[in-house]
Amino acid sequence: MSDPIVSTASGPVRGFWREEGAPGASAAFLGIPFAAPPVGERRFAAPAPPEPWTETLDATAYGATPLRVTGVDNLIPEPAVPGKSTLNVNVFTPAVDGSLPVLVWIHGGGYTEGSPASPWYDGARFNRDGVVTVSISYRLGFDGFGHIEGAPANRGVRDWIAGLEWVQQNIAAFGGDPTRVTIGGQSAGGGAVLTLLGLPQAQHLFHQALSISGALADVPAATARARGARIAELGGVPADVEGFRSLSERRIRQLQPKAATPRKGIGMVLDLLTDGLPWGPMVDGELIQRPTVASLAAGVGADKPLLLGAADDEFTMVAEREAGRLGFIPGALLLRPFLRNRAIRRAYLAANAPQRKKGGAAVVGRFISDHVFRALVPRVAEARSAADAATWAYRFSWATPVNGWACHCLDVPFWFDGLDRERVAVLAGPNPPQSLADEMHGAAVSLIASGDPGWAAWSTGPGIARVFGGDGPPIAEDAYDSVLALV
Repeated sequence: MSDPIVSTASGPVRGFWREEGAPGASAAFLGIPFAAPPVGERRFAAPAPPEPWTETLDATAYGATPLRVTGVDNLIPEPAVPGKSTLNVNVFTPAVDGSLPVLVWIHGGGYTEGSPASPWYDGARFNRDGVVTVSISYRLGFDGFGHIEGAPANRGVRDWIAGLEWVQQNIAAFGGDPTRVTIGGQSAGGGAVLTLLGLPQAQHLFHQALSISGALADVPAATARARGARIAELGGVPADVEGFRSLSERRIRQLQPKAATPRKGIGMVLDLLTDGLPWGPMVDGELIQRPTVASLAAGVGADKPLLLGAADDEFTMVAEREAGRLGFIPGALLLRPFLRNRAIRRAYLAANAPQRKKGGAAVVGRFISDHVFRALVPRVAEARSAADAATWAYRFSWATPVNGWACHCLDVPFWFDGLDRERVAVLAGPNPPQSLADEMHGAAVSLIASGDPGWAAWSTGPGIARVFGGDGPPIAEDAYDSVLALV
C-alpha cells in the first residue's frame, strides 16, 4: 500500500500506514502546521495561517513542540521536539475517505508543560473504533498565557481556536466529519475543554466535549498583570512586547516559577490552593469575559453534550511525600488555613471520614484533589443544569498498586485503550485491568459517536455518576457528595 497523501488548504501532506493489512490499520500524519512559527515578530502575536506550500510535506515525524525540555519524571511521557514551527496538528485516521466522528485532543501539563507527541495520545485505538483523532499543540506558560502590554491576551487559547479552525477546514480530507467534532483533554487540557465550552467565539468549532480531570485557570487580569510585571523586573526589561521579545524563551522559562510559584513540592501545591494556577487562560475582558463556570451557567455551550469527571486522589501522592510531617497533625488543623469557616471545615471532614483514618497526608491529598479537580465536577454539572444542558459525570476510583491511589494521569491510558503503551506500567503496574480500559474507552467512543456515554445524565438525576473501578456499584447517586461542602 502506497503512503497516503492528502491535500490540505495549505498544501499536500504525506503520512504513513501503521499495521498495514491488519483490521486495526490506520494512517498517521504528524507535525502538520496549522499556524505560522511564533518566532521573531510573530512571537507573542495571535496565531497566523502558515505559509502555503506546493511540494508534498513529509508528515511522518512529530513536529517541533512548544515544550523545550523532556521531563524525565513526568507521569506521562511527553517528548520535546526542537524547532521553530511549534504550532502543529497530528492526525490519526482509519481511512482518508469517509465521514467519521472526530476527537480533537488537547494535552495537559499545567499550561506550562506537556506535548502532543506523547505516545499515550496516539489515536490508533480510537481509529480502530471508527474515530478520527487529532492532537494539537499550543504555546505554553508565559509565552502562551502571560499578560503583555501591546500583545493579544490568551495566545494559547487563540492557538486552540486556530487548531480547531484547521480541523473544520481540513478534516474532511482525512476521512473526518467536521459536523461531529468532540474536543477532549486531561488536566490543563480538560480545563481547556471547559474554557472553550464556555467561550462564545468557539461554539461553531465543535459539537461535544470530554473533560478529564479538568483544571481551570481563570486567572484574574490583575494577577496576570502583576506576574508579567514581575518577570519583566526579574529580566531587567520593560513590561511590553518589545521588552519581552528581548528575553529568550529559555530565560523566560527560568523566570516563570520565580514570578509565580517559587516553592517546590508540597509548598508549590499549597501555593496553588491559595493563589490558583500561575499561568493559563485569564479573564481578560475581551476574549474571555467572565470565569468559565459563570459562562456555563449563563447557557454558553448548553447545546453541546459534556462528559466530565476526575480521579479520587489526583494529588494525594504529592502530599504523601510529606507523610512523616503530616501524620501527627489532626486533619482539622491541617485544613484550617484553607477552610477558615469552621462549619464548612467540619462538614468536609465529616464527609471524608475514611480519609481521616488514613492519616494527615491522605486528608491533605484528598483536599488538594477536591479543591483543584473534584469539586469542579458538580460545580460545572450544576451550572449547566440551570440551562438544561446534557451533562454526564464519571468518577475514576481504580487505585494503582504502584502508590495505592487513583492518582493524576493514571486514567489517561484507560481512556485511550493504551495500557500497553510506553511507561504505562511505571504508573499503573504490570497488570492494569484491560476490562476497565474496555469500559472507559467504550464510553468515550459512545460519547464521540452518539453524544451519550451510556448511563443516566447528571441533568436527569443530579449527583449521579458512573464509577470506574473501586469496590462499589458502577452507578452511584452520591459519587461526589464528599465535595459538596466545598461547592
